[in-house]
Amino acid sequence: MEAKRQDLTNSLGLLVLRLGAGAYMMTHGWGKVGMVFRGEFMEKFDPIGLGPHLSLIGAATGEFLCALLVLVGAGTRFAAGVVVFTMLIAAFVIHGSDPWTMGGGASKQPALMFAIMFATLIFTGAGKFSVDGLIWPVWRARRAARK
Repeated sequence: MEAKRQDLTNSLGLLVLRLGAGAYMMTHGWGKVGMVFRGEFMEKFDPIGLGPHLSLIGAATGEFLCALLVLVGAGTRFAAGVVVFTMLIAAFVIHGSDPWTMGGGASKQPALMFAIMFATLIFTGAGKFSVDGLIWPVWRARRAARK
């Protein structure tokens, strides 16, 4: 009984983390999604040498689409990995010379906080209250039945 309650509270904690981190990250990516659809590519935005078009599409994908996948808990570990990669680029390339503190102007601190939150989800998974939590038990049961 205690193990079931612990599993329930862990899954609730992961749900709160996914909803909060995913929704907040999506607000960062929404503007980039709009820029992609309007064709507003920043010519100087090319942090890792992919070109401004691919760089903006990659940032929008990581910050919006993958954050949405994490929010609903679909492909959580992979999607969280994409967000972590995006946030590490933001922290150490885009904001590489910024201060660590939040005192005025941009800072790498928010990007690193996002990277830590999403990295946690890579290790833990999405929990029971997610698309992954619904799909994987069914998939495992079908696979076990075939053996």
